[in-house]
Amino acid sequence: MLLLAIETSCDDTCVAVLRGRPGGADLLSSAVSSHLIHAEYQGIVPELASREHLRLIGPVLRRALSEAQVNLQDLEAVAVTSGPGLIGSLLVGLSLGKALAYGLGIPVVGVNHVEAHLAAAALDRGTERVSLPFVGLVASGGHTELVLVRQWGGWELLGATRDDAAGEAFDKVAKMLGMGFPGGAALSRAAASGRPDAYAFPRAWLGIESGGLDLSFSGLKTAVKLHLDAQGWPDRPTAAAERERLMADVAASFEAAVVEVLAQKLWKAAEKTGVRQLVVAGGVAANPPLRAALEAGARQRHLDLIIPPSSLCGDNAAMVGMTGLQRLAGGQASTHDLAAIPNLDDWHGFYATLS
Repeated sequence: MLLLAIETSCDDTCVAVLRGRPGGADLLSSAVSSHLIHAEYQGIVPELASREHLRLIGPVLRRALSEAQVNLQDLEAVAVTSGPGLIGSLLVGLSLGKALAYGLGIPVVGVNHVEAHLAAAALDRGTERVSLPFVGLVASGGHTELVLVRQWGGWELLGATRDDAAGEAFDKVAKMLGMGFPGGAALSRAAASGRPDAYAFPRAWLGIESGGLDLSFSGLKTAVKLHLDAQGWPDRPTAAAERERLMADVAASFEAAVVEVLAQKLWKAAEKTGVRQLVVAGGVAANPPLRAALEAGARQRHLDLIIPPSSLCGDNAAMVGMTGLQRLAGGQASTHDLAAIPNLDDWHGFYATLS
């Protein structure tokens, strides 16, 4: 099956073309256009995001089709993110996806963005290499959730952040340090030359001893802000070398706190559920210290850990297409009046309504 996938849940306009095959899919193209306009405002502006999607979706669609060397008439199905995400952004991709499917007379399937991140593992490994059930951790700029996936499209929420997502905390701390927006990757690069034990930033465990799997990063972010204020940042220190050392040490100490909490919550989820396979996805899954910590911890605990390559960790349409192929293989196509579902809590029971 030749499938077109569309992802516009936040601030990346993404289109991909996949060809389904038994046990997986071949990725023929994946076009991503990130919105640079938000850097001026040091954060994502929803109205501007939807306008950028409108401006970019046509060129990105044409690029994906050209790279895959296919025409619209060759397509056999469309998969599109229908939530969770920013409502205006979702509607741009959803409207295009439904219009194409309706005009071409082919199926359309709405995809959950969180599940799509996990499906990136199946795109990389093949569906036969991702055994069910598994515990999934999605950590990105907009999401930090732990889920138990018993079957594709049938996952149970185990725990979630009560405030900032992990990637959001990275971006906010990077902003405090003057690294721009989005700054998560810049913070990680600075942390590579810093000391992870330089500052004892707090970890919010939220009852992990008794099996609590929720997460929180707002207090950690505030602790960094208070520390920087105490150091007289950004006015002091004035020496360039001293400023760079402070930035590196703060970045490394902050990163270490996030990595430790994510890792320990994942191990607790595996212990609590008895599941031996773990999938970690989302933009934060590209973080080198997190990947290293999880790989070492999984080996020590004899757990099977899958982390997609960094190219599939951030928002992309390839993961949406993989999820769509799985839905269609199970006979789950959506109707053409498919609506956006922006809130994760409202997804409960969604797949049971697919026809």
